[in-house]
Amino acid sequence: MSLALSAGRAPSDGLTARDYSLYGMTVFAWGFSWIAIRGQVGTVAPEVSVFWRFVLAALVMVGWSLIRREKLAYPLRTHIRFAALGALLFSTNFTLFYFGASLLPSGLLAVVFSLASVLNLFLGFLIFGQRPGTRSLIAGLIGFSGIALMFEPQIAKTDVGGDALLGLLFCSLGTLSFCLGNMVSASTQRIGISVTAATTWGMLYGALFLGCFAALRGSSFSVEMTPAYLGSLVYLAIVASVIAFGSYLTLLGRIGSARAGYATVIFPVIALSVSTVFEDYHWNAAALAGLVCVIAGNILMLRSKS
Repeated sequence: MSLALSAGRAPSDGLTARDYSLYGMTVFAWGFSWIAIRGQVGTVAPEVSVFWRFVLAALVMVGWSLIRREKLAYPLRTHIRFAALGALLFSTNFTLFYFGASLLPSGLLAVVFSLASVLNLFLGFLIFGQRPGTRSLIAGLIGFSGIALMFEPQIAKTDVGGDALLGLLFCSLGTLSFCLGNMVSASTQRIGISVTAATTWGMLYGALFLGCFAALRGSSFSVEMTPAYLGSLVYLAIVASVIAFGSYLTLLGRIGSARAGYATVIFPVIALSVSTVFEDYHWNAAALAGLVCVIAGNILMLRSKS
């Protein structure tokens, strides 16, 4: 697991072999998470599924931190950062997307989430004064357009009524929460706190917030004792949370939020490839054109300097 980070390192202009490795792990781990989430859909409340996901992920992170002798003792003011990370990145965004998923087709979810690649640019400018490069902005828009083309059939069938608009609101707020969490992580790394420590505490706080939310809603904490549900839970906790978030947040500190955020455009492509095998997804001309746009935008983004 690539969870260690040389704290305080400025984002690099040129990508190294390690950067590409972190990028690849993030994309593939999250790309397969879409099919895993399907195994979670059933009788268990969304916030409860996400709660157990991060309980398990947090326990793994604590164990990993102890093995690495990672510093976990921090003052209260730092725990405010950790709590913000837990609220934005490890609880709120997932819960909002789960609720959105009950109202929208998965394709539209992917399109909305891919806006993170562009939203990261603007938040980086507003919060850190990082002026977005023209290449990065164009790449983000090309990638977003490509995702829209790939999921065009699902989008065209969506009835734009009250439920759909509510679902869009949930997903938009979930994407904003994810991007704000990116900013918290970047600023936390800048003051010398490692990704491992921040992720460990962030997941603990995220699980705590989700548990409180589930309790307030009166949700049952029991889960489906089936191979599909439990297998999905393990994958989402270990691979899609511990490994993917560790890789992504490390990458974010190394190359900046703009380029790291482009992973949100690439992993829906992996998800569709998986769907081709397991769910009989059929590629049409629009989807292929979208794939070309996504690849072109990815190349442009990774070759840009910011």
